[in-house]
Formats: sequence, structure tokens, C-alpha cells
Amino acid sequence: MFGSELSNHSHPSEQPLVVLCQVVAYELSALARSPKNSVHPMTSVSRSLCGTFPACRASHRLALLASSPALVASTPKTNFHLPHAKLSSRATNLATARSLHSSSNHSSPSTPVTLASAVNLQQPPPEQPPPTMAAPSPLAVLPLTNVLRSLMTTTVSSSPLLLPPSLAVMSILANTTQPLLNPDENPLLRLLLKNTFYAQFCAGENAAEVRQTVDSLKRIGFGGVILGYAREVVLTEAQRADLASCASDGAAAEECIQNEIRPWAEGTLQTVRLAEAGDFVALKFTGAGRQALYALSQRQPPTPALASAIDEICRLAASRGVRLLLDAEQQALQPGIDDWSLDLMRRHNRGTPDGRAVVYGTYQAYLKATPATLARHLAAAHAQGFALGVKLVRGAYLGSDPRHLIHDTKADTDRAYDGAAEALLRRRWNDVLVPPAGGDSAGFPAVSVVLATHNRESVLRAQDILSEIKASSAGDAGAAPDVAFAQLQGMADEVSCELVARGRGAGGEGAPPRVYKYLVWGSTGECMKYLLRRAYENRDAVQRTKNGREAMRKEVVRRVKGMLGLSA
Repeated sequence: MFGSELSNHSHPSEQPLVVLCQVVAYELSALARSPKNSVHPMTSVSRSLCGTFPACRASHRLALLASSPALVASTPKTNFHLPHAKLSSRATNLATARSLHSSSNHSSPSTPVTLASAVNLQQPPPEQPPPTMAAPSPLAVLPLTNVLRSLMTTTVSSSPLLLPPSLAVMSILANTTQPLLNPDENPLLRLLLKNTFYAQFCAGENAAEVRQTVDSLKRIGFGGVILGYAREVVLTEAQRADLASCASDGAAAEECIQNEIRPWAEGTLQTVRLAEAGDFVALKFTGAGRQALYALSQRQPPTPALASAIDEICRLAASRGVRLLLDAEQQALQPGIDDWSLDLMRRHNRGTPDGRAVVYGTYQAYLKATPATLARHLAAAHAQGFALGVKLVRGAYLGSDPRHLIHDTKADTDRAYDGAAEALLRRRWNDVLVPPAGGDSAGFPAVSVVLATHNRESVLRAQDILSEIKASSAGDAGAAPDVAFAQLQGMADEVSCELVARGRGAGGEGAPPRVYKYLVWGSTGECMKYLLRRAYENRDAVQRTKNGREAMRKEVVRRVKGMLGLSA
């Protein structure tokens, strides 16, 4: 009865009174049945609920009034009216007995209490803070299909039984010249790969698919993408043995330009056009074919046709606000890549509008020579007045690079990575990055840094350093380094999503971390070499792969529990 009458006169936002006032009515009747010295448990419930709605507070105060004969006797006539709401004499009499047997030793007030004063005295209880909720899982932002695909991939990659045959099959598919084994020629093979491993690591086969993938990543919360063109030249043994023929003038050189350099350049230019301002584009020199392979292996400058194509790519990227990451490759080619990278940074990283680098070199921390190489490049940038772009990675060619060139232990690689990262973030030499002999030990150039790592400890360490720098800079925006974090698409999602979650929770406490995902685009067949490298990388980082598998397993369990209404 209370609920129906009150709902007719209440604001639409107070429609829940239909239920709440029934609770109050229940209390009135419960008072009549309650033994002495007892308090009905619904009393505290309705008191806290009714504090939310003004009309219901009035009903609750009438219930309180019914429990005191002194209030009833001394209440003057008022204009307060609830249709059909009459206090039961039985409830009043029983309420009197309840008050006589109360355990309270407080004396009754000497002054008469009226209904108006009772209503004023009965203020709504103070609002209680909401219960502390468990922090949401960082992986909750990922679509379920991504989680299940990641679980499948990491399960295969961490299985001693499944991984060897998988690597053997992928190696055949990546290097085949047989149409039946080429996913671009075999529709059934393409369908199988595109919906599994290709979808896990790659952006798409055309512009529409790439934009859809990039948009979905940015909606999740990533700052952008590192986009690469996957096409690589597949050479026969005879072609590999005769690389020099493409470096000289003649028909062979012209064939290399038309069939290898120009397609690579057009694909990379299209990649730059697909990227948006603030994104990165990955540039792989060996994708340009035999002329690039020969020049790099001999540590020579690029040929005129190749140099013209590279400069065209750099100019387009600078005009669109897109930055270029020059990929590292096998150590047999890396010294030549270092030379080309430094020359491009010297020409394109000087006098940029925002002071940031346009071109970044890649430095592999697992190589013993990397600290010295990076120190030489830093000294050259400081002396010649250009910003050095640094993409710092641990390394991806453990299976092919000579073992003696690589650090003896993983701990040594970790120490080299974290030490170089700290020096770059603080813009200060340390015991890992030591200034070269004859260099300026005090000077340090402007740097733009991409910390590309799947190692959670390194990410957290870098985040702590950035927080310390921001705290000590007293609001000086220029003191914070230009830094971004990056992980490969389809790998270390638990690290990436934790960074995204940290960025969402940053509030006003400085700029959130900029997090990027590295992925390539191209046809399924063109991406096979890239997918093969990812498979080998997962094999070489067994513990990290197991960590990813466990994170995905826990996320699947959490979602299943949520669907069943169980606590996650």
C-alpha cells in the first residue's frame, strides 16, 4: 500500500520506492512480532537504503515515530500526509513495550519531541564508501578471439612435442618455390594460415584490412602501431652466389632495380601512407633484394637506385609525421646497416619541428659490441648536432648469429639492456654506456627512444626511472625524454596491456606511457618469413613463452567464471 501511493506522487527517479517502502511496511509489522530487546535485522537495511530517496526517508521516519508513544502523544497536527498511511495502534502499543525493555540507560528527553523535530533529528546516515573492487585484469581489453589465438600459439610454441614439426613445416612454407606450398597460390592453405598464425601476428593483406586492425588496436588503448611491409626476396642458390652481378651496371643490375628495389620501395611508401601521424614504419633493407644484400655484406654505401628509394621513403615519412625504424638483421649484415642508419639519422634527424628523431637505428643488447657501437653513435650525434633515434631490443637472431659475439648469460644481456636504457632515459653516461675514447664525457645528445622489449622487469624498471625524472623535473615538460614502449603483435600481450592499463590510470600524474604494437602487412605468402622468425623467437625464449601461455590461460578461466557468475 505504501509503495503504490508513494509511487504515484514521487519523482520518476524514485520509482524504486515501490520496493523500498514495502520494506518499511514490513518493519512496522515486524515490530509487532519482535521479542523484547531485539532489533529486527531489516531495520538497518531499510535505514541505509531509504537514505538514498527523500520520500522513502519520510516513510522511515514514520516507522520510527510508531516505535515511541511519546512521539505520537506529542505530535501536533501537520500537513504531512500519505494517503491511506495510518499508524497501527497495535504497533504503537508493542513499540511502547519495546522501548520499556530497551537496554539503553539514557533518560528520556525532558522537552517534548514533535514530529517535525523527530524528522529533523533523524538525518540520513552518512554515506559509506563503496566496497573496494578487485583491479580489472589488464587482458580484459582484448577480444576473446585474440585471447584464444594467443593461448593456442603459446601452447604450440612452448610444447617440446608440437614445436619441432611446426617449425619444420613453416620453414618449408617460408622458403618454397612450389605453387602447391605457397599460401598465395593454394587457397586451402591460405585459409588455414590466415585465420590462425597470420591473424595472430599480421595486420592484413590490403589497406582496408590494415586500417581495421590498426583502428582496433588504438580503440583498445595503444598509442599507435609500428607497421612493416612483409615482402622479402626469395633467392635461389645461384642468385645468392652471384650477388655482385647486381651491383654493377648492366642487364642484371637493371633487373634487380625493376623486380626487387622498385616493388620494395612502392610497398614501403604505401606502408607510410597507411600509417598515421605519430605511428612508426619499420624498414628492412634486405627486403630490397640483391643490391641491398651485396652492399651490406661488403659494408658499402647503397647503390644510387637504392639510395634514391630510401631517401624518398624518408622524405614522405617526415612530411606525414611518421617515424622510421631501421630493422636490425643478422650480424653478417649488421655493420653495414649501422653505417647506413647513422648516415640517414645525420641527414634526416637535424632540425625537425618537434626536436624528435625521424629515423631510428636498432641496437641489439645481446651483442657484446652493442654498448660501444651505441656510444660511438651518441658521441657523433652530440658532436654533429642531430638527434639520435634508438630502438633498443635484446635481439632476435640468437639461432643464426655467431655465439661468441653474444653475451655469455641471459643476466649479462639483461644488465646490458637495462643499463643502456637507463643511460638513454637519464641522458647520462654510466658504467654500461661509456663515452668513447676522446669523446666528451659530459655531453649527451638529444635522443628519441623506443624500448622494444617483452621483458616485464625491464619495462617496470624503465617506468620507475621515468616517474623519478618527472617527479624531479618540477613540471618541466622538456625534462622528460621522448620514449615509447613496443611489443610484437601477438606476443607479450600481458606486458602491453599492463602498460595500457597503467596509462589509463595515470590521471593527471604526468603523461601516460606510449605503447605500440609491431605488426607487418602483406599477403599470407609474403608474411611467411616473418612468421617463421616469430616462431624461432618463441622457441628461443621458452620461459617468456610459458609466461604468456599461463597469462592467457588465466584470462580464459577468469572469463569463463564471469560467464557462470562465479568470482573471478
